[in-house]
Amino acid sequence: MVSLNPPVCNFGQPAVDFDLLGVDGKRYTLANSAGKNGLLVMFICNHCPYVKAIKTRLVDDCRELLQYGINTIAIQSNDTENYPEDSYERMMEEAKLFNFPFPYVLDDTQEVAKAYGAVCTPDFFGFNANLELQYRGRFDAAGRRQSDENHPRDLFNAMKLIAETGEGPKEQIPSIGCSIKWFPQESI
Repeated sequence: MVSLNPPVCNFGQPAVDFDLLGVDGKRYTLANSAGKNGLLVMFICNHCPYVKAIKTRLVDDCRELLQYGINTIAIQSNDTENYPEDSYERMMEEAKLFNFPFPYVLDDTQEVAKAYGAVCTPDFFGFNANLELQYRGRFDAAGRRQSDENHPRDLFNAMKLIAETGEGPKEQIPSIGCSIKWFPQESI
C-alpha cells in the first residue's frame, strides 16, 4: 500500500463535468449533482484502509452538509479487475450498508479521476456555488485512526465555510490515502 498526498488547493479552478453511472442505476453529471451552495467531489473506494477508518464519520458529515446546501458525490475510479472489492456490485453493497446520503458512482474509464488530478483515496475537492475549487484538504487529523471527538472536522468546517462565504480556508492540510489503482500500462 502506497500512501500519497494530493497537491495543495488550486483556488478557483473550475469543476470538471462528468457523466457517470451511480449504484442506483441513475446517471450523474456535474449539473445534477451540485447543491445550491456547492459540491463536494470525493474520490473513495471500498478497500482503502484510510477510507474505511473515516467512512461512518464521512457519511454523517455529508448528511449534515446537506443542511448547508452542499451536495456530495463519491467517485470510485480504481481498477476493478485487479481490485474486485471495488467492483460496481460491491459499491452497491457498500452504499446500502452505510446508507450513503450521496450518489456513489463508478469512473470505469478513470478519465474523471485523471481530469480532476485525483491521486489517492480519499481525495476531496470542495467547490463553491460557482463550482470553483475552494478546498483540497484532509478529512481530519485522525487519519487512519478511529474516531476521536477531539479532532477538528477539517473537511466539514471547510465546506460549511464555503457554503456561508463562497470561499474555503486559506490554510489547508493535504489529505493522505492509498494511491488510486490505475489500470496497468500496456507494454509497448
